[in-house]
Amino acid sequence: MMGYTGFWGAVALICAVWVIFDVFTKQKKMSDGEKIIWTICAVIFNIFTAIIYYLVVKRK
Repeated sequence: MMGYTGFWGAVALICAVWVIFDVFTKQKKMSDGEKIIWTICAVIFNIFTAIIYYLVVKRK
C-alpha cells in the first residue's frame, strides 16, 4: 500500500509530466529559453512549478 511519500511522489511526477508536455506541445509562441527554464523548474520543483505555470501561463 502506498504511504504519503508514495502519494506525493506520484502527484509530483504527474505535475512535472503535465508541465513539460504542455510546454513542448501547446506553447508554440514560447521561446526555447523559456521552455528550458520551465522544464528545469518542473523537474526540480514539481508541484510548485505546476501551480505557478497554471497561474501565469495557462490562465492567459
